[in-house]
Formats: sequence, C-alpha cells, structure tokens
Amino acid sequence: MEDAIKKTEILIEALPYIKKFQEKVVVVKYGGSALTNRRKRLRVLEDIIFMSLAGMRPVIVHGGGPFINKKFKKSRLKARFIDGLRVTGKREIKVIKDVLSNINRRIVKEIRMLGGKALCVSGRKVIRVRRHRNFGALGYVGDITHVNAAKLEDICSRDVIPVVSPLGLGRDRNIYNINADQAGAHVARALSAEKLALLTNVEGIYADEGKQAGLISTLTKSKVRNLIKKGVIGRGMIPKVKACVLAVDGGVKKAHIVNGSLPHALLLEIFTDEGIGTEVVK
Repeated sequence: MEDAIKKTEILIEALPYIKKFQEKVVVVKYGGSALTNRRKRLRVLEDIIFMSLAGMRPVIVHGGGPFINKKFKKSRLKARFIDGLRVTGKREIKVIKDVLSNINRRIVKEIRMLGGKALCVSGRKVIRVRRHRNFGALGYVGDITHVNAAKLEDICSRDVIPVVSPLGLGRDRNIYNINADQAGAHVARALSAEKLALLTNVEGIYADEGKQAGLISTLTKSKVRNLIKKGVIGRGMIPKVKACVLAVDGGVKKAHIVNGSLPHALLLEIFTDEGIGTEVVK
C-alpha cells in the first residue's frame, strides 16, 4: 500500500509539469557510454516515449563515440582527437557515416518496438555546416551554421519523435562529422526548445570544496565560466557545459546534464521539483 501511495504522490507532483510542457519541445542528446547498454538504453527510450505520450515533443540527437571507436579498431583506423574533436579523413568519415546510420536505425526500431513513433533523420538532411577552421589537421569536421527547424517541427507535429544523427552537409556538398553535444544545442536553439537534456554517465557537475561541496543542482552562465576557470569543471565536462550555455544563450529555457544510466533519470529531472542532475540557466 505504501508503495502505491508513493507512486500516486509522484504522479500528482508530475501533473503541473505535464500540463506546463504540453506541446513544448525537449531535445535529448543521447550518446557515449549511455548508448552501449541495451537494457539501459531501452529504459531511456521508454522515458522519451512517455514524454511524447504526455503531450511533449521530444527530439533525440544521438552520438556514437564508443561504437565508432570499436569500428575504427576493427578497420585498423586510429582514433585521434584535437581539442576534443575527432580527426576525420576520407576513410574515417565513411566509417562514421555507416556507424551513425546503424545507431540511428536501431534507436528508431527500438522506439517502435516499445510502442512509440519515431523517424530516422540523417543530420545531413537538416544541418548545414562550414568546415572547421583547422580543416588541414581535423579533416571533415564541421561547425554548424543552420538547422532546418521546419522539417523537424513537421515531424514533431505528427507526434513522431525525430532521431537525428550528428552529421552535417557543407556548401561543397561533402558530409562532415560534428560534435553531438553541439548538434543538440543548435537543434534546441533552432526549435526554441523548452529544454535541452544531455544524458551522460555522471550525475551532473560537482563542487569538491567549501559550502558547495557535492552535486550542484543549478548553475548560471557566469558561474559556469567561473568554475571552468577554477578547474572545478574538468576537461571531459567542458564541451557539455559549453553546449548548455550555447543553448540557453539561444533562447532555450533550461539545459540539463543528467546521468542517463540511472533509472528514469530524465523523467525525474523534468517532472519533479528537486530533479537529480545539474541544470544550467541564463
């Protein structure tokens, strides 16, 4: 009986949020190690389907780093990075395209298997890029210049979840690899999303000293800059918080960093008062 009462209380607590977020876009960037475990992946997809059935308009932007690294190893390609960006030559971009296409189809297939509606959207169909200024060293790595929001909005309006891969098309008609966190932020900006949620393998951002020791539940833009300067936010987290700042700078109400490995982490962060991750606000 106590368990049933607790479940009811959670539902009651969620009701105002469900009402508030009706027809609002929430972009979920889903990648890294959070994608590799099928059981955990299906649990996350169930949460996203719940959001869709509750009247929200979720959009998934996925990554695929671990799968790409595995394929590189099999193809005898060396995974190399410069400033966190993957060096992408002609052989590498072909492998990346194939891997991301497979991941994209798998996510859509699993959403449909779980009773949801989803559609594969190759990033090259909706994202335009210019080649990175360090093209000579990085190769086919792009910086996003435009997102075709109308195409994604049309899919969402049909209560279908767009699943977008982090690829972009250049003016030279070449396909470019793009950072998935940045892709998520740009998609969220283009869609005037209510929220951007970055699913990762840690609970959020931690302060390790002083009065703020422990998980930081809310950060402002200025606080993010301060924590990066002090070294509290480490190298692996810097691209994620920068993506969050990019999103809120572009009009997204809030950006969240959440541990995608925790059961129902996405729903707890969005539909409860306390949340469980770190949110970034302007």
